[in-house]
Amino acid sequence: MNKRLLKPAAAGLSLALLAACTAVVAPLLKPDVSTAITRVKAGDYALDPAHASVLFRINHLGFSTYVGRFETFDASLTGDAADPASSSVEAVIDMTTLDVANTPFAAELMGPDWFDTATFPQAVFKSTSVAMTADTTAKVTGDLTLRGVTAPVTLDVTFNGAAFDRLRDADVAGFSAVTTIDRTVFGVSRFSGLVTDTVDIEIEAEFIRQTAAR
Repeated sequence: MNKRLLKPAAAGLSLALLAACTAVVAPLLKPDVSTAITRVKAGDYALDPAHASVLFRINHLGFSTYVGRFETFDASLTGDAADPASSSVEAVIDMTTLDVANTPFAAELMGPDWFDTATFPQAVFKSTSVAMTADTTAKVTGDLTLRGVTAPVTLDVTFNGAAFDRLRDADVAGFSAVTTIDRTVFGVSRFSGLVTDTVDIEIEAEFIRQTAAR
């Protein structure tokens, strides 16, 4: 008997078994994500860097919207759903990890005429207040320190949901945030008026609960 004739049947059986296993296991692993803010358990949360991003967008001479990102950053969150106003968040961005999909230009942007990362390698955000605007949205105001200058910034934050994630064996909460800053306020003034001064920032973040509230 030609053994090659058995291969399609064997492959079909393997695929069928895999599909059956997936159908059984997937519902058990998929977290029951809820957007009820009460599902966020009180405590200290650390950023899951594998499921987070920090992007910026700036209009370039009216021709396009230029997009960049930072590869390395960290954040921590402390909160209690029963008292959102008492929550706090702190984030640190490694400015030397700028990625604009163009290595020479990234080096130029990190140079003294722009971010000057040799002198100011980090940007830091520390919240000062949290004000809920709806069941799943809030304004988080804080101090942003960029290029050695500290100025207030307000993030428009959306709570995407929380649940116990079996894959990470932990309670997880997810958020999206956007804000717009004036780069000249922070001393990034090169080509001001030619290249727009306003910069849109977009943040996606999942936080993993570390400890109960102290």
